[in-house]
Amino acid sequence: MKRLTLVFLLLTFCATAFAGESQLQKATNVMNEIMSTPDKGIPHDLLDKAVCVGIIPSEIKFAFIVGGSGGRGVLVCRKGGDGRWDAPSMFTMGGASVGWQIGGKATDVVFLVMNPGGMRKLVQDSVKLGAELSVAAGPVGRSAEGATDAQLHAEILSYSRSRGLFAGASLDGAVYKQDEDENQKVYGRRVTAKEILIDGTVRPTHAAFRLDGTLTKFSPSGGRTFASI
Repeated sequence: MKRLTLVFLLLTFCATAFAGESQLQKATNVMNEIMSTPDKGIPHDLLDKAVCVGIIPSEIKFAFIVGGSGGRGVLVCRKGGDGRWDAPSMFTMGGASVGWQIGGKATDVVFLVMNPGGMRKLVQDSVKLGAELSVAAGPVGRSAEGATDAQLHAEILSYSRSRGLFAGASLDGAVYKQDEDENQKVYGRRVTAKEILIDGTVRPTHAAFRLDGTLTKFSPSGGRTFASI
């Protein structure tokens, strides 16, 4: 009986860990697909300025004009704000989807955290975008030359992709929350978003290395040191 219990616990742990790893692989695929079309992707100069990238792969559901939304995502930051891409922290995001999308299809969401101040707000238990964090729909293309003043000064620039269309999309009103349970599944122990993203004391998993490699391919350096706040 003890052996059966041990086997069951081991299988349960492997299954939950695999779920987290699968989410990381989905996030990797999203970034590769979006950035493989430079004219319709995230401007490289903006990606180079970003200290973190958040990805919610194909899990947010939308209704017409006003509706509910929710999804699980992955946030990856440069170590120290301006170093290599480091270990990811898992999060959930939900709220009213006013003006985001027409239809009920699953949608990929990507957002850039443009400065250390914005990133530090995202290690709180929860934060409301647009109220506690300035957020704007990001520009699309090879460069950010046509970006508006609001976009250039936003703490977060956000995008969505649905039915093959990738464009800037406002996350105003969405609530970002730490997914501590999912982080525990991924790392096998209780860790905080601060330990992962700011302290840099958590090592990336194998699946995270693939995501980090993809981000490095498109933006090998950049960001701003956390000490610059």
